[in-house]
Amino acid sequence: MNSLTRNILCKQFDIDNSIIDYVLNIEKDLKHLHDKINATKEYNQFKVLSAFQDANLAATHFNWTTGYGYDDEGRDKVEEIYAKVFNAQDALVRANIASGTHALSLTLGGILRPNDEMLSITGLPYDTMQKVIGIKGNMKGSLKEYNITYNQVNLIENNKIDINATIEAITDITKLILIQRSTGYSDRKAVEIDNMKEAIKAIKEKKKDIIVMVDNCYGEFVETIEPTDVGADIIAGSLIKNPGGGLALAGGYVVGKKDLIEAISNRLTAPGIGKDCGLTYGTSRLTLQGLFLAPHVVSEALKGAILSAGVFDSLGFNVLPAVNDKRSDIIQAIEFNDPEKVVKFCQGIQSASPVDSFVLPLPWDMPGYSEPVIMAAGAFIQGSSIELSADAPMRTPYWVYLQGGLTYEHCKLGIMKGLNNLLKNKLIDKNKLNI
Repeated sequence: MNSLTRNILCKQFDIDNSIIDYVLNIEKDLKHLHDKINATKEYNQFKVLSAFQDANLAATHFNWTTGYGYDDEGRDKVEEIYAKVFNAQDALVRANIASGTHALSLTLGGILRPNDEMLSITGLPYDTMQKVIGIKGNMKGSLKEYNITYNQVNLIENNKIDINATIEAITDITKLILIQRSTGYSDRKAVEIDNMKEAIKAIKEKKKDIIVMVDNCYGEFVETIEPTDVGADIIAGSLIKNPGGGLALAGGYVVGKKDLIEAISNRLTAPGIGKDCGLTYGTSRLTLQGLFLAPHVVSEALKGAILSAGVFDSLGFNVLPAVNDKRSDIIQAIEFNDPEKVVKFCQGIQSASPVDSFVLPLPWDMPGYSEPVIMAAGAFIQGSSIELSADAPMRTPYWVYLQGGLTYEHCKLGIMKGLNNLLKNKLIDKNKLNI
C-alpha cells in the first residue's frame, strides 16, 4: 500500500495504523485463495456472455411497453437468458417479485396443493420462510392454512445432507423437497453443489416424480455449476443479491422445468395469463447488465469474505466458513458472543458505506423475524445484500453475517472500519494487533 492510500485511510476514514498493518499482513497470505476465485469468475463470466450471445440480445430488447405488458420482448429475452445461464427449460424473472422470500413463497404456492407435504432436508429454513410455511407465527395465507404439511431432516456432521434419513422421511404425500443452499441465520456452512448432486440422485431413485427445489439465495456464481446443473427441478432467488450484480433495481427469479414455471407464473398473475402479462417498468436493461457483471461482483464479495475470515480468525473469533473452507455462498459469519461488539462492528461497516455513512444502525423489530435485528447497509439499492452489508439477529451467541461488496477495496475498507470501531470502543485488545 502506498503512502497516499494509507494517508486517506488514516485521515479521511480515521483508521488506526495498527488496523491497516494488521489487515494488510493477513491479506498477504490469501493470494492463493483469491486466485481460485478468479478462475471460477473467469469461467462464469464466459458462461454468462455465451448465454447473452446465444439469445441474440439486441439493443431493441431494452425498449418496454405499458399497461399489461403484452409483447414485451425485453421481458421475454431476460427470461430466455436466465434459463440459458442456469441450464434450465424456462425462467420467470420479474421486478414485481418483492424479495427472495417472495420468490420462494411464490414457488411453493405455485407447486404445492392441499394435503401435499414439503420436506426440508437442510434443517430449519431461514427465519422469514418459517412464517411462510406456518411453523412459526399464525400468518394468513401460510402453507399450513392450506393444509400443506411440513417435515424436516437436519444436516449431519460437516454440514452434509443426511441422505439416508432423507430417503426414510419421504412418504406417499411428499411432493417437494427443499434444499436451502446458504447458511441463513445459522451456524452452518452453505451446502455445496456436489453434496446436492449426491442427495438429488438418491432422492430421484427413491421417488422419481418428487420435486427438488433449491433456495439459491447468495449462492449464484460462487461455484462453476448451479443446482439446476445437478438435477434440481426448480431454483429461486433474489435479483438484489448475487445475480443482480448490484444494478438490478428490484425483483426475483425462478428457474427450472417448464411445467413448474407455468404453475408458478399462474400463481404470480392468474391461470390463463401466466407469463404473458406483467410490465417490467423499463428494468430489462439494468437486470441484464447486472447479470452480465454478476460473476465479477460475486468474486469481489468472496474475496472480501475470505479477508474478513482471515482477520477475525487470527484474532480468536469463531468464523464460518473457515478461511480455507470451500464456499458455496457469499456469506461470512463471525461469532462475537457479545451484543455490544455486534452493534459496534455493524456501525463500523455502516460508516464505510457510500450511502448513509453517517447513520448509526441499531437493533429493531424487523418484519418476519422473531428477535430484533441490526442491519448495516448503506447501499445504492435498498436491501441489496450483494452490496457490502452486515446484519445480525440479536440472539446468543451473537453471530454477525457479513456479505456482499461490489468491489474488493470496499470490502477491505469495511473490514478495517468494523475492526477499528471495536478498537476505539475498547472491545478488542490493541496488543493483539501487534505484528
